[in-house]
Amino acid sequence: MKKGKSLIFLGLLLIVAALSLVVYNLYDERRAADAVDQAMQELPAKMQDIISGEDATEVPDYLLNPNMDMPVKTVHGVDIVGILNIPGLELELPVISRWSYSNLKSAPCRYAGSVYLNNLILCGHNYRSHFGSLKNLQEGDIVIFTDMDGNEFVYEITLLETLSSSDVEGMENGDWDLTLFTCTIGGSYRITVRCELIPE
Repeated sequence: MKKGKSLIFLGLLLIVAALSLVVYNLYDERRAADAVDQAMQELPAKMQDIISGEDATEVPDYLLNPNMDMPVKTVHGVDIVGILNIPGLELELPVISRWSYSNLKSAPCRYAGSVYLNNLILCGHNYRSHFGSLKNLQEGDIVIFTDMDGNEFVYEITLLETLSSSDVEGMENGDWDLTLFTCTIGGSYRITVRCELIPE
């Protein structure tokens, strides 16, 4: 009898713990969506100042010096390196300059590379408001990255693959102009989207 009551109590504790985790995950995802919304409200004004002063005949700095650092704009204490637009998912997201676990909770981040060297890798949480829908993309879909100088880079998705979470070499290797990735639920694999730059 005592053992049965103990098992019932343990079961109830596990149910409460599971519900608490679900509530926390929903809260965390809502907080992440709010962080993106706040950044996207402030960024267009900052970028408009740059774009409106741009001389159309001027050669962009990155063409003269592809090894230059990607410029950043600081929003709420976070350095943003660009805006990622995925029309097929109706997503427009700020991209944080450097990745860290805490940064990933706010927005997708630059994992490695540079848009100017055609080797940019972006990572994001699998929140619905971030990269949670990458698996729904298809080859031929368009991805657009705009840097903080207002330069726009348009890509076509050419490959979707699933990599092991430990396959860092597989993630970084290959001749891809842009890579997007996120973890699957449970974190064992990475949904990976490979893109090629569409020449102007």
